[in-house]
Amino acid sequence: MEVAVIKYNAGNVKSVLYAMERLGVNATLTDDWETIKKADKVIFPGQGEASTAMKYLKERKIDKLIKELKQPFFGICLGLQLLCDYSEEYDTQCLGIFPIKVKKFPPLNKVPHIGWNNLENLKTPLLEGLDESAYVYYVHSYYAELNPKYTIATTHYINDFSAMLHKDNYYAMQGHPEKSSVVGEKILNNFLKL
Repeated sequence: MEVAVIKYNAGNVKSVLYAMERLGVNATLTDDWETIKKADKVIFPGQGEASTAMKYLKERKIDKLIKELKQPFFGICLGLQLLCDYSEEYDTQCLGIFPIKVKKFPPLNKVPHIGWNNLENLKTPLLEGLDESAYVYYVHSYYAELNPKYTIATTHYINDFSAMLHKDNYYAMQGHPEKSSVVGEKILNNFLKL
């Protein structure tokens, strides 16, 4: 199985590559169009800042490529936020796969949201074999609003937000499966089986 991990100068990419290695998958970190197009699965992870990330994607026209992909695609953390329509972080137009706004958590003294929270309202094959006692690890100051059509799991921190999203071949998760122990491993394994 060919797994492409999209390179766009975001942090936390190495831990995703190590997680794939632990699952017996040799993933390729790349921003090469052909490698991404040929891959069986594509992972779009990252921590960082939305406007800088979008600038990198646009310069290499990876923003256009992402919208054309047909294979299972998994956005993680910043990857989820960039798949949305718009982020309040530096007033950034994002990829628009999900018609959802990304907003900053309100009280400034309570961000970033760091730590373990459980997933609720599960509606996705990515969470097969898990229930609402499943905890995942988060590090973020911005969140995707809830959407009845595309939200497939929620988490509560200050307010409810989209913990996971799904539309067509695009899946996304705000938390970090690669840092979420056995629960995260299960989610990544489920993605690889899609």
